[in-house]
Amino acid sequence: MFLSVATTHHPATDLGFLLHKNPARVHELDLGFGRAVMFYPEATAERCEFAITLDIDPVALVRGREGGGDGLLDQYVNDRPYAASSFLSVALARGIREAMAGRSRERQALADMAIPLVADVAPLPVRGKTELVERLFGPLGYAVEVTRHQLDPERPDWGDAPYVALRLSGTARLADLLTHLYVLMPVLDDRKHYFVGDDELEKLLARGEGWLAAHPERDLIISRYLKRRRFLIKSALAQLVPDEAEPEQRLDPAREDAAETVIERPLRLHERRLDRVAELIRQARAKHVLDLGCGDGKLIARLIQNPAIDEIVGVEVSSAELGRADARFADLPEPRKGKLRLLQGSLIYRDLRLRGFDAAALVEVIEHFEPDRLPHLERALFGDARPQTLIVTTPNRDHNVLFESLRAGAYRHPDHRFEWSRQEFGAWAERVATEHGYAVRLEGVGDDHPQFGAPGQIAVFTR
Repeated sequence: MFLSVATTHHPATDLGFLLHKNPARVHELDLGFGRAVMFYPEATAERCEFAITLDIDPVALVRGREGGGDGLLDQYVNDRPYAASSFLSVALARGIREAMAGRSRERQALADMAIPLVADVAPLPVRGKTELVERLFGPLGYAVEVTRHQLDPERPDWGDAPYVALRLSGTARLADLLTHLYVLMPVLDDRKHYFVGDDELEKLLARGEGWLAAHPERDLIISRYLKRRRFLIKSALAQLVPDEAEPEQRLDPAREDAAETVIERPLRLHERRLDRVAELIRQARAKHVLDLGCGDGKLIARLIQNPAIDEIVGVEVSSAELGRADARFADLPEPRKGKLRLLQGSLIYRDLRLRGFDAAALVEVIEHFEPDRLPHLERALFGDARPQTLIVTTPNRDHNVLFESLRAGAYRHPDHRFEWSRQEFGAWAERVATEHGYAVRLEGVGDDHPQFGAPGQIAVFTR
């Protein structure tokens, strides 16, 4: 499968700065299920073209490591190694992550600018009529050219193959074009090679920010992207267009906290962390408080004891966790219970309900996000919600070597997407504070080690 992006913006070779890929080199990336090769067929000041090809290992598909079909025959006889699909979307997200996020160290002004772009994708599976391609990409401002292929040119009576060659052209930010392709290629294919759950819902909300809610084919895009899982579709609509849908209450599996709890229990780290956050909120004299990613309400249980707090809002993407939180506080005396609201929502999507708070806490949540989604979280919380005080906690990776039950290089929780060292967390906190007009200070959680620091770390942002 093949995807290329070209520009005639002058000098065109600045495309390399946007993609973080040197036009003079061939770049390779091992994806586990195959290998992506990224290169520049043309790189001149007048025109520059970047291409990515994906070579999928069919043996990995047969063994089921990356999702074959439902049966052995389908695993052997399928188009996955050859057709542009969710595999190619994964390759984009991993191979040119910074470009998809709209970041460029050397050319940020260009990354923020709409420039002339042409994208080619082949072969692209289309489950449905060819006009579906125009219906998806046309409203986004692209000129769409579709070439449909016959199953056999010598047997026209056999009809068309379910694949097209697609060309998109228009003036757009590179990040927007890549994001549109990332979402809509699997929608056209109408298949995904991996399980679709809450994680995919958050990806869709992040990638769809700014365009999906108003797209005329919004409902079809959401349905296909989320593999027609009704409760996920309702949740997506509830967050994209709250006036049109109500999220369905659903039974989600509880978070897999057992491993992290076993590792940290001897230090009483979880309790000390929550106690410290509650104390920081008390010191901030906050009256209106957000608990972001509130889970089943352990921090809320501390905050609700504080008579100085007039309002506590817990936000959680999982309705099952919200159900447990609601049950935890069912028997509270009415004056205290009246302080509390529980909301279902995603932290990577701007939400009017989260504006105007004195303090917000993000406790052991950030490390559960894919790194390429952190810019969306930063914009939603620091840029849009903008509480006066925002407290972020996360594990200190430096300290992991001291946990005897934790193997080298492993994370404390199976769902962690990363864990930051003290230096990495500090650099992130300083950058975010500078970009969004906050001051920040850092502190540890738990007993401090002279070499590896405390097991947990906190950033307190204030403005």
